[in-house]
Amino acid sequence: MNTFSGKIALITGASRGIGRGCAVALAEAGADIAVNYRTREESARETCSLIESLGKRAIPIQADVSMASDVGRMIKTIERELGAVGILVNNAGVAKRQPLDEIREEDWDAIIAVNLKSAFLVTQAVLPGMRARRWGRIINISSGAAQIGGVVGPHYAASKAGVLGLTHAYASLLIKEGITANAVAPSLIETDMVTHDLQVNPTMVPLGRFGTVEEVADVVVTLARNAYITGQTIYVNGGRYMS
Repeated sequence: MNTFSGKIALITGASRGIGRGCAVALAEAGADIAVNYRTREESARETCSLIESLGKRAIPIQADVSMASDVGRMIKTIERELGAVGILVNNAGVAKRQPLDEIREEDWDAIIAVNLKSAFLVTQAVLPGMRARRWGRIINISSGAAQIGGVVGPHYAASKAGVLGLTHAYASLLIKEGITANAVAPSLIETDMVTHDLQVNPTMVPLGRFGTVEEVADVVVTLARNAYITGQTIYVNGGRYMS
């Protein structure tokens, strides 16, 4: 229960879905939680209430993590109200399904900014504190689309593949400093993004069902606990892609 007692975890995009699941699971393991959201304040406060019911501290914090100025403000607030971030889960992401010939430059830029650039910005912002303490866990949420293309489009697949490269680079560069960097690549998890997509169904998964948020969060907690796993991608996809 108290594996992460005294640790501060920041989960981006934590107002619902996988982000909320990760926030609650890390709180169950003893961490205090910064719940980032962009627009869903009420949902973020619901996530905080779940965490507080476990006896842990939580703050909701609004920030567009694709913008450096918002990220800087967010980190300063977290450090002031909770403490320095030791566990970072870069979960914020968007998926906009479009026909291939309708994807415009602005669509590409928007997806890359939220799904990939944000992970870089937030990681860079928390790294000084992690390096000073010589302890940190960076966990990036990618997607099975990075390997098999997925159902959303090339802009989404490219953004999630970029997350894997980013993860490998941080893992390699920080390996001597007590900081690990890993990725989790879920596919067809039972969230609003999946269940509201009429073109997606459980028969697409070899296991025959959608995954659960808790199954993804369990892997995130394992990676946060383990000091010997770094530079790895864990696929949570019911056999849809096997590495």
